[in-house]
Amino acid sequence: MKYILVVLNNQEACKAIHDCLGQEYKVDVICDPESCLEACRKRRYEFIFIDIILLRGLTAENGYNDYRKKLQPLWQIYPAMEIIVLSPQEMIRDAVNAVKAGASNYLTYPLNPDEVRYVTESICESIKMQSELDYLRDRFFWQSDSLEVIRTNSPVMKTVFDKVKLVAPTRTTVLLTGETGTGKGIIAKLIHRHSNRCDDQFISVHCGAIPDTLVESELFGHEKGAFTGAVQRKLGKFEIAQGGTIFLDEIGTVTASAQIKLLQVLQDRSFNRLGGEESLVADVRVIAASNIDLKKLRDEGAFRSDLYYRLNVFPIELPPLRDRIEDIPLLVEVFLKRLNKLNQKKIHDLHPRVMKAFEEYPWPGNIRELENLIERAYILETSAILTPESFPSELFTSDTPGPRISLDTSLTLAEVRGRCIDDIERHYLKQLLALHKGRISSTAQAAGISTRQLHKLLSRYGIRKEEFK
Repeated sequence: MKYILVVLNNQEACKAIHDCLGQEYKVDVICDPESCLEACRKRRYEFIFIDIILLRGLTAENGYNDYRKKLQPLWQIYPAMEIIVLSPQEMIRDAVNAVKAGASNYLTYPLNPDEVRYVTESICESIKMQSELDYLRDRFFWQSDSLEVIRTNSPVMKTVFDKVKLVAPTRTTVLLTGETGTGKGIIAKLIHRHSNRCDDQFISVHCGAIPDTLVESELFGHEKGAFTGAVQRKLGKFEIAQGGTIFLDEIGTVTASAQIKLLQVLQDRSFNRLGGEESLVADVRVIAASNIDLKKLRDEGAFRSDLYYRLNVFPIELPPLRDRIEDIPLLVEVFLKRLNKLNQKKIHDLHPRVMKAFEEYPWPGNIRELENLIERAYILETSAILTPESFPSELFTSDTPGPRISLDTSLTLAEVRGRCIDDIERHYLKQLLALHKGRISSTAQAAGISTRQLHKLLSRYGIRKEEFK
């Protein structure tokens, strides 16, 4: 049998609570606050109904409205105890302050049996949902197709993935922050993949790429005739994403009017198409991202404060690559594996000198820059590993150059010179072709030779222009 403690000297209210909950709970009634603490030490109560006036006398702590100090002794006895404050109409403000201090809810006199039951049932439902969520979190496991993404040697990234595990099973709005190229889109997909919406749509919207005049139409849709050129109804991204997740990248770039509509979606879970009167339900989980400081934008008046707080419910900051250098070998391995699947080459590693340069490079473009460098070098490379010659020379500005060819002392000076020139020409032509995307005419012009000469050199070194397009 579960127990409820009623701390009241109002017999009518005590009877209402007993009549409403007496069949499910054993109800104990006491009339003074001092006996309340003693009763809690002797028995575990699921709920305490306590009069606001008696709550004030629970402890001798100073402060007329310092309800947190009043409630603390109860939680010290049993931290999970649910406290419902009972108050006359004229003291509702005090009751609200008690709820802000941690009480579960409040009721006003005269007690309505339906309200008593509703409040207790809603608290029980909340406890049940929290228990289920805790259970799911304890049983959380990464999907097999995400195991490659979550590999990390970085303590900072381990914290990020721990936060993803916590928030993914919920419907809570997430704000991803970090520099451009840190992988915010990948983390957004990871959250969706491990949510209960994973079987529904994941819609990604790059807000910064949409013209200001079309932002609202893209996000919320429009009706026929809503504006010049609106020849038919168009569904917006929020409508298409129903039941799933919408990822709003570069959220700090949206217009003021679009910010108002986004606030409505987050606040009321509803929106209207442009030119439409019908209110549509937005059953969508929102993940937003920004590479600029939204808090700073808010302080400058360029971003609505109320929208900022609605978005910043569960912030996750992604570290720049320079703060997770230990993950570079893992990332390189992933990129090479992906490139090997798409191409006929089999390149599996980096030259040690390249890895050393990677560790010292500041990575202004973060993971995206690393991926692009690997792909470019992959195209240029002719050996089984990515060598320094396939990377831009600025990567090695702080590096002490080593010999780039093995010197065979059995050769004559002329033969060694010829081999060096061949090696330099080969890598020079590869870099030019990559820069000009395999276009012969522009590559030849940049090299200061004719297209016929270029074709001869490509044939001599076995270089195919198609590999650079």
